[in-house]
Amino acid sequence: MNTPSPTPQRSTRRATHLLYLLYSLTSYLLFLLTTLYLIGFLGRLLVPRHIDSGPQHALVVSIVVDILLITLFGVQHSFMARKGFKARLARVIPAPIERATYVLCSSLVLVLLLYAWRPIATPVWDVTSTVTGALLSGLFWLGWGLVLLSTFLISHFELFGLKQAIRAFQDAQPRSSQFLTPSLYKVVRHPMYLGFLIAFWATPVMSVGHLLFALTSSVYILIGAHLEEKDLVSAFGRQYLEYQQRVGMLLPFRKASRATNNPKSPP
Repeated sequence: MNTPSPTPQRSTRRATHLLYLLYSLTSYLLFLLTTLYLIGFLGRLLVPRHIDSGPQHALVVSIVVDILLITLFGVQHSFMARKGFKARLARVIPAPIERATYVLCSSLVLVLLLYAWRPIATPVWDVTSTVTGALLSGLFWLGWGLVLLSTFLISHFELFGLKQAIRAFQDAQPRSSQFLTPSLYKVVRHPMYLGFLIAFWATPVMSVGHLLFALTSSVYILIGAHLEEKDLVSAFGRQYLEYQQRVGMLLPFRKASRATNNPKSPP
């Protein structure tokens, strides 16, 4: 018995969705590589150039360049995550690769930061050979572990754009966002951001350059969390407002004193 052959339109759609999947996979792999490099960059581990290595430049020039690099990453990361920008982007970028495009752009800006970073190696503290140094190294890895765990609690592959392309390839319908607070999210609203803060600050060797990175990145994280919370309140309304009143934004087990703005879906 002959089976009907796929129509040209169906074959074209299938090929297009395969390209979406390859595009999303490429974006995801670039994200993984840049994140691993960032861990080595901050932890002085197994990378050609870490945060304090490389030629030294004039102090003022280095400070300005480094702040501009982190600001560029923060602006891109937050601006592209906003609902208004995503609505405009949807007019030119197909929905199955919208998130992957965001991930790709973020990774490219991070590559620029890692490449153009101006080291300022003047030490602030160095406790490498002490118990304190060992504790700080442990906290560094704890922070990154918290980041990784947080992504899987809120759907790792959707957060980084793979699941959307897989659904399109399978001709599955996208699912609507749901407000969920799994495990860590019951004690802190932004465990991923908390993990980043721990990883950025916990180091046995704190240089002026690393301190500048930690300070500037912390400001961005606070601003980014505030903007994300506004979107989450807009999406989930009273459900999220009540969540804000029960759970602290970045400090675990600390009850928020008043409603700000925030549910957990990819930004």
